[in-house]
Amino acid sequence: MLFQRFITLIKSYLNHWISLAEDPEKMLNQSLIEFQENLLMLKRQLAMAIADEKKMAVQFQEERAAMVHWGQRAELAAEEGNDLLTVQAIERQEEHVKLANQIENNWQMQIQSIDELKEAISKLQNQYSEAKRKKNLLIARARRAEAQKNISETLSGLKGNSSLNLFSKMEESINQLEAEAKVSSDLANELDQDALSMQFQKLEEPRKRNESLRILKQKLGILKETSSKSLNRYNDNNKN
Repeated sequence: MLFQRFITLIKSYLNHWISLAEDPEKMLNQSLIEFQENLLMLKRQLAMAIADEKKMAVQFQEERAAMVHWGQRAELAAEEGNDLLTVQAIERQEEHVKLANQIENNWQMQIQSIDELKEAISKLQNQYSEAKRKKNLLIARARRAEAQKNISETLSGLKGNSSLNLFSKMEESINQLEAEAKVSSDLANELDQDALSMQFQKLEEPRKRNESLRILKQKLGILKETSSKSLNRYNDNNKN
């Protein structure tokens, strides 16, 4: 019974620790201390029972001695022919016989109780030693249970975590900004290329016009050396 109470106490301590996040080692140590105190109490009761048993043994021997003594006196009174003393001695002897029988019965019951108490203490002592050995295992199990509980709570909290949603939205915004920046960069490059092309077109257009004019005059047969000067002046004017 005591060991069952101890196991129940340990379970209650573990459940209490898991719910309140208290130190399981402290709880188990406390339960072991209480168990040890109960064992000490039983050992004190055993010592008292043994002391009572010894007293009963002495009382039984005393009553046996008194029984024999009054039996001898009854015989003596009978030998002397004193019937009254004989009867009184026999009555006293019977009283001691009755007391001796009662004491003997109680004495035997006390001896049986002592044997049972010794056996119970021995069994509880072994169970206490086993509980001490299992203490670290129980502590490890309790801490593992607490860790699993914390992990489950953490994972459950992450499912609806607004921080993660915020990071996801920020990532989308950054991706959008990067895409817009790339488009702007591409447009800027295209504009730069168009400006450069326009500058070259300004340089190339007069030459193209001159070349077209030369070809036209050549076809008409009017291209002469004198016209070269006119063309040069025309080119100079266009440049200016």
